[in-house]
Amino acid sequence: MAVPRTGIRLAELVATLSLCTDLGLGQPMEHVMRRCLISLRLSEQIGLDEAERVVVYYTALLATVGCHVDAYEQAKWFSDDIAMKADGYLATSEVGFMLSHFGAGKPPLERARLAAAFLGGGFRWLQGFLQAHCAGADFLASRLELGDDVRASLAQSYELWDGKHAVLGLKGKEILPAARLLHLANIVEVFHRVGGLGAAVEVVRKRSGAEFDPDLVELFCEQAASLFADLDASSSWDMVIAAEPALQVRISDEQLELALEGIGDFIDIKSPFTIGHSRSVADLTAAAALAYGLPETDVTTLRRAALVHDFGRLGVSNGIWDKRGPLTQSEMERVRLHPYLSERMLAFSPTLAPLGAIAVQHHERLDGSGYPRGISGSAITPSGRLLAAADVYHAMTELRPHREARSPEEAAALLRTEVAAGRLDGDAVNAVLRAAGHRVSARHDWPADLTAREVEILKLVACGLSNKEIAERLVISRKTAGNHVEHIYSKIGVSKRAGAGLFAVQHGLMTDAYPQ
Repeated sequence: MAVPRTGIRLAELVATLSLCTDLGLGQPMEHVMRRCLISLRLSEQIGLDEAERVVVYYTALLATVGCHVDAYEQAKWFSDDIAMKADGYLATSEVGFMLSHFGAGKPPLERARLAAAFLGGGFRWLQGFLQAHCAGADFLASRLELGDDVRASLAQSYELWDGKHAVLGLKGKEILPAARLLHLANIVEVFHRVGGLGAAVEVVRKRSGAEFDPDLVELFCEQAASLFADLDASSSWDMVIAAEPALQVRISDEQLELALEGIGDFIDIKSPFTIGHSRSVADLTAAAALAYGLPETDVTTLRRAALVHDFGRLGVSNGIWDKRGPLTQSEMERVRLHPYLSERMLAFSPTLAPLGAIAVQHHERLDGSGYPRGISGSAITPSGRLLAAADVYHAMTELRPHREARSPEEAAALLRTEVAAGRLDGDAVNAVLRAAGHRVSARHDWPADLTAREVEILKLVACGLSNKEIAERLVISRKTAGNHVEHIYSKIGVSKRAGAGLFAVQHGLMTDAYPQ
């Protein structure tokens, strides 16, 4: 029997992951893809064969994918783990750079304490960071079944030519070619982007024989102009997908499911407060979707979207995610961006883009109070409503830095409160609660504490029916119809038909609207 295929190439999935790495490194999107292209071009110049270029390709795309696995610890030292990594690319003095970033934004005494602690043994911490990053890359490479050659090269991603501060203690030609190419390409991409060709050439010459292989430095300086040719004029995504050295490797449905589970788990490692969150939300969402009545294909797509819904968390510092007090307005604005970042990364891949279109909705609310776009009502899809409800429920049962984990019963009560306030969809919440093992009443939870009869009348009002016409339709007196309408207006805080219609649309009540 033929293995079922999803149509997604392995290169497409790994290139999407590289965009997550860009966020964690504080670099513009496509930094990692551009360093991959530079590495490949250099690999051709030194005569590597196709099998060796495959190793170069995946090493360049995945080498720093683990940069977020110890972001919790990095934020304790440096406050903003992303800013620290971003600034590190252009640093000229390792010690001076570290000292300038300890406890950024904290009182002077606290900064001095952190600096003293680091100087008393912090370089061991730094090496521990690099070991954790390599372990993270190896974890993901094994999940993607990339092979021993790629994993061996990834393990050497932080080895320097002179062997100083190395994770494995390798130096010179002991370091595999793919790792040497990656290290040089990673730096020159940034210096070229910031300062142009001259800056890229200057930095490699200064670091030749220390960080970089001197032979590679000479080759780079000779070929620098051609190595950067057309990188600014073309889409890095298209070029990287087209540049995959081997035959196009496509992933089966089963392999994609396992890969997305691994990726979701990997993203969650960014904070100890979110470990296991994505997979748990995905399982709960899928079970709720079945109870909700979504078709099986939609359930599969929704579960996959839930696995990757928090990709964008990598673009927000752990100084914010792990903060024990309330967030400032500017910090909250950073948080509000993360669903958008998830969507933008997944949008690069035609196969994964539908997952992003669902994932971006997980913080939207029916009344328009959510983010990132503040959409409301019917603009939020059934899949988006289910994902939002499952995400809220599971997050409530997890420990957070600013609060204790809530019991399942407390989480269920909070979800019902959100339904009554008109922020979450009642049917989606009931499906999630049922999937989570709660007893759910057959009574529908309508927004603003409306009854089923009041929703029925509200839909007629929104369709432009007068009190007299409503009375005739429902076989009640005109006075009773008027009393119902006044009571509905009071509950939803409006005084005119237009306001009632807007409320009905915002809360998705017009799907089965009565005809005029």
